[in-house]
Amino acid sequence: MGNIALVFAGGSGRRMNTNGRPKQFLEFRGKPIIIYTLELFDNHPKIEGIIVVCLKEWIPYLEKMLRKFEVTKVKSVVPGGTTGQDSIYVGLKAVDRYYSPDSIVLIHDGVRPLIMEQTISDNIECVREYGSCITCVPATETFIVSRNGGGLEIPSRSESFIARAPQSFILSDILSVHQKAQRENRHDFIDSCSMMNHYGYNLHTIMGPMENIKITTPTDFFIFKAMVDVHENQQIFGF
Repeated sequence: MGNIALVFAGGSGRRMNTNGRPKQFLEFRGKPIIIYTLELFDNHPKIEGIIVVCLKEWIPYLEKMLRKFEVTKVKSVVPGGTTGQDSIYVGLKAVDRYYSPDSIVLIHDGVRPLIMEQTISDNIECVREYGSCITCVPATETFIVSRNGGGLEIPSRSESFIARAPQSFILSDILSVHQKAQRENRHDFIDSCSMMNHYGYNLHTIMGPMENIKITTPTDFFIFKAMVDVHENQQIFGF
């Protein structure tokens, strides 16, 4: 049983107003966001390999960056599909070509570069014990759910969590669910945990770091830069 990271880097970055450069290729200190993310998995001792799903026209650039920053565990970079769901399915098929069905696959956004080594380890251990792992953070604000028949529901904040990433599963389980969705011509699942829940799988959660944000807006990018500075100061000054 191997532990494989499937990193999705297929977004176009329209909300970043970057004039053509996708958000995952924005640079901070000369290094693209996607490389910050990939290094987390590349440096983790329990990660065997990495598959990256990337915008087709940006694959040559990404491969150049992998060489430049010596990211060595990437087994393959594959072009994405029409939707995020389709792109993950393409990536899962690539994982299936290289690794065994009982492998643990950690599905992660290329623009979430602020997870910790411990988050990756916790995902692996959770899947080994329970068969799935959804990285979450506690809800810090009130959710309001609008019902189709009218009216509102306000879940208890203490019982509410925000799903983030990685979202991790046994390869054969998540691949079979994607294949069911393809047969049913369903292409609108927002993420892997939504799909697994729809098809009846029990999901288990861990709590990840609050800074595990998805960089989709300029404000997110500024937060990312500040957090990189904080982490570097911790290493240099020990606080």
